[in-house]
Amino acid sequence: MNELLLIVLAYLIGSVPTSVWVSRYFFDIDIREYGSGNAGATNTYRVLGPKWGTIVMVTDMLKGMLAVKLALLLPDYADSDIRFVNLQIGLGLAAVIGHIFPIWADFRGGKGVATLFGLVVGISPWTALSCSGVFLLVLFLTRFVSLSSILASVAFPVFILIVFNVENNVYRVFAIAVALMVVLTHQKNIGRLLKGNESKVPILKHRDRRRERRRQNVAS
Repeated sequence: MNELLLIVLAYLIGSVPTSVWVSRYFFDIDIREYGSGNAGATNTYRVLGPKWGTIVMVTDMLKGMLAVKLALLLPDYADSDIRFVNLQIGLGLAAVIGHIFPIWADFRGGKGVATLFGLVVGISPWTALSCSGVFLLVLFLTRFVSLSSILASVAFPVFILIVFNVENNVYRVFAIAVALMVVLTHQKNIGRLLKGNESKVPILKHRDRRRERRRQNVAS
């Protein structure tokens, strides 16, 4: 019974529609009616700017981190690391489901990547740091947030199964499921990437200008 109550609480935490509330209260719009139509940090970054995109991303991550920490309210699970981590995974997944289908926003949420990342940070910070490295490297090279998220999620089970060799079977299955889920929820992005229509985040503009000047100089 206590576990069920915590799962419901984790879902309600995940249901907090950060981007929707920010766009409504500060800009009098619904972020889901602009850009990609997604209620997530990336679309907020594109539509409302880096400041609000960062606020939404950090808040959505905190939802996942807070959800897994709810496991501390059940001290009986502290006797077994595996049972404790399994409980954390269950609570974190409830928060992710809440983010994707938020009760506070007509069940139309985001893709859950930031909340998933917060979940991983709360359970295994070193794995989260490793995945962050993959994300940032791909973002630096391509400026595609979607591609960065996909490759970082695919790297997640690689770190769990091979690099850190985690023995918890539930966590191993969870890592594989996360990679599959992120790929599935990014099908439209993958289609746009293949067609060359995916939008890039406006970072490293100076680098792009230098490259463009070099191309113009070579052409001339």
